[in-house]
Amino acid sequence: MSRVLITGGASGLGAALAARCAARGDQVLVTDVTEPAALPDGAAFQKLDITSEDDWAAALDRVRADYDGLDVLVNNAGIAAGGRIDRLGADHWQRVLTVNVLGAVNGCRVFTPLFKEQRGGRLVNVASAAGLVHAPAMSSYNASKAAVVALSETLRHELGPWGVHVSVVCPTFFRTNLAASMSGDDPMMVQVATKLINRAPLGADEIAARVLRDVDARKFLIMPDRPARIAFWTKRLARVLYDRRMIATGRKIMESSDG
Repeated sequence: MSRVLITGGASGLGAALAARCAARGDQVLVTDVTEPAALPDGAAFQKLDITSEDDWAAALDRVRADYDGLDVLVNNAGIAAGGRIDRLGADHWQRVLTVNVLGAVNGCRVFTPLFKEQRGGRLVNVASAAGLVHAPAMSSYNASKAAVVALSETLRHELGPWGVHVSVVCPTFFRTNLAASMSGDDPMMVQVATKLINRAPLGADEIAARVLRDVDARKFLIMPDRPARIAFWTKRLARVLYDRRMIATGRKIMESSDG
């Protein structure tokens, strides 16, 4: 049995992870900006805005008081984003980087001292395949998720001597309510991304099962679906083909754009 804190646990992948952890007997603290209508049996809720240092401090206090420590921190909360670079304003970039990058940084920063005290723990950062392969018209999202991958690799090496294992999760599109949080000043690309999410073959529960399997196996880079693995290895082993496909995608966007 593990003590688990999950951010963004009220819906989507976070809710699926919480349900699976609770079902196998873990002590689960679900956190989000709003409380879900229902919690998994045995799970508890803590309000947590991942951009708020006060909320993170309160979550740490709750973990120390109620659970006497933590085994797994899942930095799952984030927002979807898309758009062509000339359509995205400074406010958009600020919001995406604050939530997707600094939100994860805050969790790692606040809970690292506890993990060091314990001489162990597992840190799971949910990024995206967009952090590994960088499709056109997704610059803000790609940049934010690439930062989470870099953060995770850094902490893997930095915290490993303390017995802390780090994983970074990089799926492609899967069916979830993430489209509802789509952020962008480019309606055409938001519409494209929403269609990809809604038409994806896998749902959040299937992704959650694969993520937990790989976290338990202490894998660092977790690509829970086949499209993510194909894109990753194509970029690494067939760069000419990868670049050709990405340029073709960019050309399609140009041909269908309104300016």
